[in-house]
Amino acid sequence: MLTEAMVAAAAAGGTAVVEAAGSDLWAWFRTRCARLVGRGDPGREDEALDRLDRTAAVLDAADEDEREQVRDRHARLWQGEFSSLLESLGEADRERSMAELRSLKEEFGDGVAGAVSGNTFHGPVAFQTGSHSRQDNHFGTAG
Repeated sequence: MLTEAMVAAAAAGGTAVVEAAGSDLWAWFRTRCARLVGRGDPGREDEALDRLDRTAAVLDAADEDEREQVRDRHARLWQGEFSSLLESLGEADRERSMAELRSLKEEFGDGVAGAVSGNTFHGPVAFQTGSHSRQDNHFGTAG
């Protein structure tokens, strides 16, 4: 039986999948997610990669009118995948997997926070992301 924490972790993972799909970080995300689902079994990892790629393709192909429904459906599908995974694990592995799902959500969810994509810069540029960062910029020959 799933605990509230397990349901929350599975939901976080499902949301992370649909948020990361199509982003510049998708390749990294799908690899980490497949490792989690595969639990060291290369065959299971390959199957997870195939399912993740199908999800990304479906999300990419969805037109504007159906995009939100498709995202919701795939987030629930992946939540079910992660729920089944968590139920099948022993206590120690379950805790590690729940932490990994939460980590995926923090790193890749919510529009892949902190990611920059599709920008074109012309001329002097100062760009900064992250929390509590400091950046000192000096443009020109005296800098």
